[in-house]
Amino acid sequence: MTSLHHSSPLNSCGGAEKKPLEIYMFVDPLCPECWALEPILKKLRIEYGQYFRIRYILSGQLSSLNIATKRKQEDLAQQWEKTASRSGMSCDGSLWFDNPIDSPYIASFAIKAAELQGKHSGIRFLRYLQERLFLQKQDISNFDVLKDCAEEAKLDLNEFMNDIHSYSASKAFQCDVKITTEMDVDEIPTLVFFNENIEDEGLKVTGLYSYEVYVHIIEEMLTIKPEKNPLPTLDEFMKHYRFVASKEIAVVYDLSIEEVEKQMKKWILQQKVKRIPAKHGTFWRYIAD
Repeated sequence: MTSLHHSSPLNSCGGAEKKPLEIYMFVDPLCPECWALEPILKKLRIEYGQYFRIRYILSGQLSSLNIATKRKQEDLAQQWEKTASRSGMSCDGSLWFDNPIDSPYIASFAIKAAELQGKHSGIRFLRYLQERLFLQKQDISNFDVLKDCAEEAKLDLNEFMNDIHSYSASKAFQCDVKITTEMDVDEIPTLVFFNENIEDEGLKVTGLYSYEVYVHIIEEMLTIKPEKNPLPTLDEFMKHYRFVASKEIAVVYDLSIEEVEKQMKKWILQQKVKRIPAKHGTFWRYIAD
């Protein structure tokens, strides 16, 4: 973990609501470790979301450009499988043999186009994109796939399809790439934590850590002792997120995978959820309403 000065890029690409902490999260839609961070992000948002806002920055210069020429597909497939086994968030490496991504940067433009309809629209769209990629082995540089994700994320479809090719999306992506360079981010995922004091340095955290590490950083960077929000009921959680991994439930509720599966089996009988098997682990779709 390294310190990073609160530099000008923070103010150079648009504002947002005020919270004591701002987290810059450097991601790439094709990064399996970014996908593996999802359970931890859900728990952080639920318990401490009142203290921070996350700004997603697409790093651009990493796996997102010329993927096939940079590294052999075997290496990528292996990396995906390793990450899935280690993290419990399934990603199917055979995509790189069966349906390799030809133009990865298109997915980044699409995320920026979705963000033009609001920050939360962008986050929702990224999640659907990750599900299509890591679980269904779909080519997320394909416009039909992007369209389906936009529909799922309840975006204005015409606006979205126009924006993918727009100067605004292109400029937003270039802004992200510039921030990535200026903050010396050369590995993803990287989270950079800033507090309200401009004089204080930000804290750069590269890679994937346990939930407790991120909580500790939030506590260190706040001048007050943060109060933890109570967890929602599992029913409320499922109703809100609709489609989650056993691993995500396990992390949020401090349960073992076995305990999650046991509860979900009861809910299958009550027709509240549907089991969606994945190559590694299990996902659950909420169908109760």
